[in-house]
Amino acid sequence: MNTILDQIVKECREYTAKGHVATYIPQLAVADPNKIGICVVSHSGETYCAGDCFDKFTVQSVIKPLILLLALMDSGPEKVRALVGVEATGKPFDAFNYSDLALTGAHINPMINTGAIALCTLIHGESYDVKFARLLELTRKLAGNQEAELDRAVYLSEKKTGSKNRALVYMLKAYGMIDDPAEELLDCYFRACSILVSCRDLAQIANVFAHHGRDPLSGDRLFPKEFARYVNATLATCGMYDGSGEFALNVGFPAKSGVGGGIMGVIPNKMGVAAFSPALDKRGNSVAGIRMLERLSQSLELSIF
Repeated sequence: MNTILDQIVKECREYTAKGHVATYIPQLAVADPNKIGICVVSHSGETYCAGDCFDKFTVQSVIKPLILLLALMDSGPEKVRALVGVEATGKPFDAFNYSDLALTGAHINPMINTGAIALCTLIHGESYDVKFARLLELTRKLAGNQEAELDRAVYLSEKKTGSKNRALVYMLKAYGMIDDPAEELLDCYFRACSILVSCRDLAQIANVFAHHGRDPLSGDRLFPKEFARYVNATLATCGMYDGSGEFALNVGFPAKSGVGGGIMGVIPNKMGVAAFSPALDKRGNSVAGIRMLERLSQSLELSIF
């Protein structure tokens, strides 16, 4: 497996020059676009890595499946479905124009900013500090990494420049979808997106989703099987933003991307995978990351379709 991954990194390194790092969050603009890494965690828990797979980067939107999971665990599927839908929007992750009519939950999904921010209101906790602490603990638990922590510089950068996300919150409030204080809600979301992870962390998280909420090493059930099914299905249809259909066709498994350059992929009943490369395409997805996962899927015949 390591030989396959080394070859994939070698073949896909050229794609790091075909994208651009995110600049709308100033702290992300300092990322090295030449970084590239990939990791696989197998059914038996063995870890295979190549390239910069242990480099740290902020999770960004790859936290959205965990926000969805914690909302499901705390509030249940009925409340989640009442607040956000499951259909792909076909629009950018931070878009406003989801409908010509009054905005409803059916117009958004958990894998775009509007939906993920709304779902933070369904996470239990007497304060948004507590809600974030529970999200961080869930991330650590699923990643098997108790040292995962907040990148304070990125968090402050997001908070300072997050005007578009503020507008999205007030849009949700304007249509009566949420009531919580905007700045407290956003502070939790900005911090959640600023958790530091590695390819290995994301592959481990993906492996738990691949095994329907059970840790394949210990055999412990970390969350209900039906919630894994809910998250995985949403990733398959919405996880790669307005490139989800193309990703399903060319790669073929549930995945979630983030503008930090990470992509987490779930191969049900088999393995978790992750790729990292900060240079993004126009949709906000890692250019080299997608190429690496495409090569991996072709090499190992991983498409679920």
